Order: sequence, then C-alpha cells, then structure tokens
Amino acid sequence: MQNIHFIAIGGSIMHNLAIALHKKGYQISGSDDEIFEPSYSSLKKYDLLPKQQGWNPDLITKDLDAVIVGMHARKDNPELKKAEELGIKVYSFPEYIYEQSQDKQRIVIAGSHGKTSITSMIIHVLKHFNRKFDFAVGAKLEGFETMVQLTDVAPIIIIEGDEYLSSPIDSTPKFLKYHHHIGLISGVAWDHINVFPSEEIYVSQFDKFADASPKGGTLVYCEEDPLATVIGTKGREDVHETPYKTHPFIIEHGTTYLTRGSEKHTYKGIW
Repeated sequence: MQNIHFIAIGGSIMHNLAIALHKKGYQISGSDDEIFEPSYSSLKKYDLLPKQQGWNPDLITKDLDAVIVGMHARKDNPELKKAEELGIKVYSFPEYIYEQSQDKQRIVIAGSHGKTSITSMIIHVLKHFNRKFDFAVGAKLEGFETMVQLTDVAPIIIIEGDEYLSSPIDSTPKFLKYHHHIGLISGVAWDHINVFPSEEIYVSQFDKFADASPKGGTLVYCEEDPLATVIGTKGREDVHETPYKTHPFIIEHGTTYLTRGSEKHTYKGIW
C-alpha cells in the first residue's frame, strides 16, 4: 500500500496515472485549481475528485510516501513547498513511471510527430495477441479505458516519450527520464519554441535520447527523416541501430491496404 498525492491531478495524463495507481490499490489524493472534462468525470467515477478546487498545504503530511507534481503547477506551489519542507519524495510524471517500471523492459516512442499513432499501433497488436504489457500514451485510445496502465505482472511497458519538460522544477525532457531499452525516433522537426529557442537546442534533446541507449539496447529511427537518420546512425557497436520506412501501400475507395508482393492486407480504421 502506497499513499500518493497528486499536485495538479486534473491534467490529461496525470489523472490517468492517478486512476492507474488507484486500480493497483494505492491510496490516492490530489488537488488542482481547475479541472475540466474528461478529467472531471473520470476522477469522479473513481472517487478521486478533490473535494474543493485550489491548493491546500494541509493535504501534505508525513504520512505520504510520495508526491507527484504535474506541469500545471508552478515552482512556488504551496503544496510543493510543504512537501519539500517535510522531505517527502517528489516525482515528476516520467520519474514515477520509471519508478513503477524498473523491473520491466521499457520501449519508448519519441519524435516530433507520430508518437501517439505508433504507440497505439504497438499496444493494439500486443492486445490482439493477448500479451501482458503496461503502457503510458498521450491520448485516449479505442479499446482502452485509461491512458496509463501499470501492473505487477507485465514484463514490458510501452511509453509515448515526450521531449517537453518533466515538471515545473525539472527541465529535463520527459523521454530521458524513462531510461529506455528500446527507443524509437519517428522524426525531428523544431517544436516547443517557448522551451527550445533554437532548432539546434531542440535537436540536441533527441541526440541525448539516442546517446542514452544502453549497451545491448536498440535504437529505431525513420530513415525517411533526415534529422532522425543523422541522430539514429551513431555507429555504436554496442547498440542495434534499426532503420524503418513507410510500408508499401495503396488506397482504394478510402481504405488503406498494406501490400506485400501480390497480396494486400486491409487495416481499416488505423489511418
């Protein structure tokens, strides 16, 4: 049993993590100064909706095992300050996902675009073949109740790896916190200019992601993307560098078919 408090529990991914931990049997509390749909209804369904909006330092006590702080909070958040004063362990979202998956193989999908789609395809295939897996993805997917799933039995976790800041007190890109075994870079195009003021600074974050690949790990990259190709071809003998490209396909009457030789395979609803 763990007693976890969420600062900014109303966030899209934060409230999903809260629900996932609630399902594991953890005691969850949280606060936020504004909570919108669908977070509001989802939290209410699991009786996790804060009784009142706003920040309340009285919720932070020594009984807490950890505090998870979301990006919506600020550095001077009174609950965050109280947690730091009491010496309670404070995690960002990605840090806590790593905390929960240290004994799993971690597959992290990174890139300026296509992350959610690729992550979705992988977890739908794993579900189809009845594999045990955990996941953290940045959008609500058909067939899955929540955007985060954490169990004690799954040997792997599929994570959508965002390059944005980890938390208001940690400027490290999220995807560096996951410590991937298998990493994928879909493509790189300058984004988040409020945080990365130049293309060079932005691209360097993906360089760090590639460099973080462990010995014996795998780095997958889209060979049709020039920057991803440069970043993915480090020439490290201790990392499996695996390029990929768009599968041959045709579109007929609004349906996409993947082609293989003379055969074609229908994948309706994915594209």
